[in-house]
Amino acid sequence: MDGFTGAVLHAAEYRRPEPFAGQRVVVVGAGNSAVQIAAELATAARVTLASRAPVRFARQKIAGRELHFWLRHTGLDIAPLGGLLHEPPAQLVIDDGRYRTALAQGAPDRRPVLTGIDGAKICWTDGSREEADAIVLATGYRPDLPYLAGLDGALDAAGRPRHRGGASVTVPGLAFAGLEWQRSLSSNSLRGVGRDAARIARHLAAHLPSR
Repeated sequence: MDGFTGAVLHAAEYRRPEPFAGQRVVVVGAGNSAVQIAAELATAARVTLASRAPVRFARQKIAGRELHFWLRHTGLDIAPLGGLLHEPPAQLVIDDGRYRTALAQGAPDRRPVLTGIDGAKICWTDGSREEADAIVLATGYRPDLPYLAGLDGALDAAGRPRHRGGASVTVPGLAFAGLEWQRSLSSNSLRGVGRDAARIARHLAAHLPSR
């Protein structure tokens, strides 16, 4: 974060809690990575999980089976619901009980997302400020496609692709893969992106000259 004089790293750069022993650390996010990193860090450091909304949990196992089994078994994993959503739903944290317990015990504690940075100090929504040694950003990723801005209508006002199931609705021959809820729950995961890419490849083939 611009202006912060402590360490700032993305979740993908985090490896283990030992280098943060005894430090004041803020983890930003409310998804699986954020909660897991914050809980692990809390074994060595004083940690706050900062998020816009409270963490929502999903049971890791239901009737003795992993949640992902049921998503596949019921068809929810591949159901083409993406086009029906105006905004993706809040991400659930898959938990066997450890992370819910850790938050309930205050290790880490959870606070609303910070409002600003002043040097090494974190500014909280209640007006308080405190020094922090490190911030871990576990907020995920969002599409950053400024090179498409010149294509009329390719992006909406927020810079997001305008598409239907991954195929651009304004630019023939343009398609996307790996977007959140592009077509289904699993569209931005390893288990779903290949399926969507194959579908998009068939769509793009229709724009190739026949031989």
